[in-house]
Amino acid sequence: MPLTLAEYEQLVYGLPDTVSAIRYSTLTVVRLEPPTAIVKGEVYFEGDVFLRALQVLDFEEGFIQRYSYEVYRGEDKLYWYDSWPHPHIPELSSTDPHHKHVPPDIKHNRVLAPHLSFDRPNLPFVIQEIIDTLLAGEGDQSQTSQ
Repeated sequence: MPLTLAEYEQLVYGLPDTVSAIRYSTLTVVRLEPPTAIVKGEVYFEGDVFLRALQVLDFEEGFIQRYSYEVYRGEDKLYWYDSWPHPHIPELSSTDPHHKHVPPDIKHNRVLAPHLSFDRPNLPFVIQEIIDTLLAGEGDQSQTSQ
């Protein structure tokens, strides 16, 4: 069952309280003409790691309309997810339009993103991936409770 706007605001604004690995968050939910909202901002972790997120949400037409999740360490962009379709790339067809840009040629090197969706929140997965892959061994990193 899809979340309501109020429930999604609770998820976004509650992240620093429910995920101990988050130092702080500037994520905001901007309510537009109902039932639309935009989520934008950054989530900061230890080790100079942060997530820059942008989502366009529609709570009548299917939840997430578009998204971009960029992961940085300092000024270095490590990888990003976006929902721009690439029907010309057969290797991405099973999760199209969900994909991840990864090194070495981060702009053109894309891989499947089976854990992302337009139908459910993506932030818990993206945050857990940061904890598991970039913060492992940097202290007590509890799991997300989402």
